[in-house]
Amino acid sequence: MTTVDRDTRSVGGFQFACGESVDDLRLAYEAYGDPSDPTVLVCHALTGSQNVAPLGESGEGQAGQARAWWGDVVGPGKAVDTAECHVVCVNVPGSCYGSSGPALTDPETGEPHGTDFPPVTVRDWTRAQRALLDDLGVGRLHAVVGGSVGGMNALDWAVAYPDDVRRVVPVAAAARLDPQCLALDAIARRAITTDPDWQDGDYYDGPRPTDGLSIARQIGHVMYLSKDSMERKFGRRAAGRDATRDSFPVDRAAAYFPYRDVESYLDYQAERFVDRFDPNSYLYLTRAMDDYDLAAGYGTDAEALAAFEGELLLVSFTGDWHFTVEQSEALAESARDADVPVAHHVVSSDHGHDAFLVEPGKVGPPVRDFLADGVAGRAVTDTADENRERTGRRRRPAAGRLERLGPRHRP
Repeated sequence: MTTVDRDTRSVGGFQFACGESVDDLRLAYEAYGDPSDPTVLVCHALTGSQNVAPLGESGEGQAGQARAWWGDVVGPGKAVDTAECHVVCVNVPGSCYGSSGPALTDPETGEPHGTDFPPVTVRDWTRAQRALLDDLGVGRLHAVVGGSVGGMNALDWAVAYPDDVRRVVPVAAAARLDPQCLALDAIARRAITTDPDWQDGDYYDGPRPTDGLSIARQIGHVMYLSKDSMERKFGRRAAGRDATRDSFPVDRAAAYFPYRDVESYLDYQAERFVDRFDPNSYLYLTRAMDDYDLAAGYGTDAEALAAFEGELLLVSFTGDWHFTVEQSEALAESARDADVPVAHHVVSSDHGHDAFLVEPGKVGPPVRDFLADGVAGRAVTDTADENRERTGRRRRPAAGRLERLGPRHRP
C-alpha cells in the first residue's frame, strides 16, 4: 500500500513578488510513496487542492473536496506511479485548502487575512513549493507535472529553477492567457466584487458573496467546455420536470420560457462550488493566472527557456479554446529555438479544456512514457517529426524503471 503523508508545514518568513511579506507561510501538502524514490511534483489547477490522488484510509483527501482531482492519472500503477515515484502536491499560497491565503487566520489579529493578504503570483507558488520541498529534504526533482494554470506553474519551474528539475509536463497550458480569457476572468472577478455581500473582502463574519462566486464559477465552466461537448451534453433541451430555478432571482417572464438543461447544469455546479471555495481566493488565483507571462523579464519565450537543462512535454487538446493547440505549438517552437528537448503531444478531443481531467486514457500514456524515457517515450508524439532527430533519442531505462537521480545541483 502506498504511504501517504498529509500535513501543513510552516516554511517561515516569505517575501512575495509584490514586495510584501508574511512572517509564517503555511503550506498544506500531500505526499505519496517512498521519499527515497525520484520525486514528481504535481501542480494543481485553479480551484484544485493538494488532494491529487485517492489514497489513504478514507480514499479521500483532507482538502474539502469530494474526491481526488486526478486520481485516474496519479496513483499506484497509474501514469504518475506512486509505487515508483515519490509524488508531492502542494496547495498554493492564496488558495483555501490549508495554505496561507485570504481565508486563513492571521495569527496577529485572530481574524482571517481577507484582502490584507499579499497579492500572489505564479512565481510565488513556485518559490513556495521549492521551500516546502527543501523542508521535506527533497533535492532535484525528477519531474514537475501540472494541468491548466498548474501547467503554467510547472512551466515556471523550468525558468525559476532550470537545473533543478529533469522533466517538465505542462498539460492544457500555455505561456500566457489570451485577451479573450483575460476578459472572461475580469468579468468573473467583477461578479464577486459587485456582490453586496463581498464587503471589500471582509465577509467572514457574515453572509458570503455566494451569488457573485456562483456566477464566476459558471463563467469558468463555460470556458472549460467546447461547443461540441455542450451540444452533446445539453443541446437546447429543457431541464427535467423536477428542476427548479431557485439558484438566482428571475424575472416574471421566466415562467413562460423553458429552464434549459445547460442552465440547470451551471446552477448545480455553482451550488456545489460555493460550499467548498473562498471568493477572495478566487480573486487572488485568477489574478495570478492572468498575470503569468513566461517571457516576462526575458524578452521572448525562447530566452526564458534557454537555461533549462531538462526535457519538456507539452500536451494540448484539439477542442480546448481556453489553452489552445496553437498556443502550445508556439511554446514548442520557442523551446526548439532554445535547443530544449521538447515534444508537443496533441490529443484529439471534443471535451474542451476539461479533457485533461476527463480523458485520462489519452493523457496517461504520453505522461507515463515521458516520465520514464523523456521525449523518446513510446507513447509520446511530436508535432515536428524532425525534432526527434535534432534532440536524439534517449536510451530507455532497464525494465521501464525510473532512473535514480544524482545529487541536486543548483547555482
